[in-house]
Amino acid sequence: MKKVITYGTFDLLHVGHINLLRRAKELGDYLLVVLSSDEFNALKGKKAYYSYEDRKIILEAIKYVDEVIPEYNWEQKISDVQDNNIDVFVMGHDWTGKFDFLKDYCEVVYLPRTEGISTTKIKGDLKLENQK
Repeated sequence: MKKVITYGTFDLLHVGHINLLRRAKELGDYLLVVLSSDEFNALKGKKAYYSYEDRKIILEAIKYVDEVIPEYNWEQKISDVQDNNIDVFVMGHDWTGKFDFLKDYCEVVYLPRTEGISTTKIKGDLKLENQK
C-alpha cells in the first residue's frame, strides 16, 4: 500500500482544498492529513474560524481522506513520515523547496494550487463585504 501525507489548516473548506486532497489521494492508496492544531495555529499567529475538532470532522467526511492527525509543531514532519510509513509527501506549490529535506525519507511532490481561491481570499472578500 502506497501512503501519502499532506499538511494544512483546512479552515473554510473550499474547492481548492478538495482539488488538493483529490490529487494527493491519486498519488497513493491511503491519504493521511496532518491538521494544524489550534495551539499550533496560535504559535503561527493564525486563528482558524473553526476549531480543530470541527475541522477534523469535516476532513474525515471527505472521501479522499483516510485519516486525520494533529500537527503541533513544524519539527514533527520527519517523525510523522517515519512513524506512518509514508511514501509520498504532498504540499501546494507555494511551498516548493521548503520541504525538500524530507526527500531523504520519502518522495516530495508540490502540487499546483487551484487558481483564484484560498482561505485568505475568502476571509478578505467577507471582510470587504461586511464593510459595505
